[in-house]
Amino acid sequence: MAEAKAERIRQTSLEYPAMTIEEAYAIQREWCKIKISEGQSIKGHKIGLTSRAMQKQAEIDEPDFGTLFDQMFFDDGSEIECRKFLTPMVEVELAFILEDRLEGNRVTAFDVIEATRFVTPALEIIDFRNNGVDPGQHQSRTVMDTIADNAANAGIIVGGRMVRPMDLDLRWVSALLYKNGIIEETGVAAGVLNNPVNGIVWLVKKLAPFGIALEPGEVVLAGSFTRPVPVAPGDSVHGDFGHLGSITCRFSRA
Repeated sequence: MAEAKAERIRQTSLEYPAMTIEEAYAIQREWCKIKISEGQSIKGHKIGLTSRAMQKQAEIDEPDFGTLFDQMFFDDGSEIECRKFLTPMVEVELAFILEDRLEGNRVTAFDVIEATRFVTPALEIIDFRNNGVDPGQHQSRTVMDTIADNAANAGIIVGGRMVRPMDLDLRWVSALLYKNGIIEETGVAAGVLNNPVNGIVWLVKKLAPFGIALEPGEVVLAGSFTRPVPVAPGDSVHGDFGHLGSITCRFSRA
């Protein structure tokens, strides 16, 4: 409801102060069931909080994850309705497009590389549906709130040049993130758990206890290697991935 109306809700952690990470993921799964009941389909997964700096800020020692739905995907060059979001931010990522199934708690980096058809540049739009600080409260949004909120996922734009994962050293993929022609952020993919492949390994192992696999054709966002950059109506965003090409989008004023 908060997402559909673009209205914030009270922090879940204030309603349930003893909530655990496992319970936050249980809330997320119920949220996903609602999406599916509305006719949306799962198109992949995302990994967040992959950098050490973001983990320290969130007071957590591992990443988090969420689910990508079909209505979250936008074309490269799209004009995106900013009014659909509350306080949207954009991050630079690599997306893995799978060719084979990945499952179980014994998966390795070699398994991920072998199962991946292509790796491609991506921009993720993140948005928080719960309050940063609720009125009359002092507690900031916690990692439990973010997890319950589907890891703050709101959209994804895939573009640039697709490559086979063995064709280059993914650690050294770099990107410049522009907003309105000004470079706001730069980064290299090694900032994602030393290698973005490690993010996919982590996700497969985290999903294993729930009997969930990464399926052929799914898109998996491996995690951001820049800080989130806030955007507003009228802003244009350009992600330059060097020899892997670029992605552009604009957030409409309407």
